[in-house]
Amino acid sequence: MRLLAISGSLRRASSNTLLIEALADLSAPGVEVEVYRGLGQLPHFNPDLDGETIDAVRALRQAVGQADGLIICSPEYAHGVAGVMKNALDWLVPSLEFPLTPVALLNTAPHAHHAQAHIRDTLEVMQARIVEDASVTISLHGRSSVEAILADETLAAAARKALSTFTDAIAALPAKPDWT
Repeated sequence: MRLLAISGSLRRASSNTLLIEALADLSAPGVEVEVYRGLGQLPHFNPDLDGETIDAVRALRQAVGQADGLIICSPEYAHGVAGVMKNALDWLVPSLEFPLTPVALLNTAPHAHHAQAHIRDTLEVMQARIVEDASVTISLHGRSSVEAILADETLAAAARKALSTFTDAIAALPAKPDWT
């Protein structure tokens, strides 16, 4: 099973990025977690450009299309979704690869509930299959490295549980249609 994980932060020391990087190390055998690294290369969304070949947009859509599920871990800025995350989602709206994609929403800051509500609304409009039981908050308590997350058994267990819940849900769903 192949999962695509996207951090909605471009910050070098982002807790969101650290968590999805840790997921790659915590995944079960037979589950690959690919960390998407192209968020900063996406141009500002412009529907007039949608028919053009933009390498960064094509790569994002292709990665989503090849994934069995999508994990999104995004920070909250000013009670909303981070702009770069919303921009990526906007590029996926007109794509054929996204509809009915299973999604798990992870959150690293318990107080950041506004962005989670906003991103959930956007994903529902986009016809995502949000897996509620796998959409959890895993507070990193100031952990500043992947190694620190992996060494903390409570955090590692919570991340493994979210992953296993997500992969079990994906396995129980009908296959994502190939609209391309």
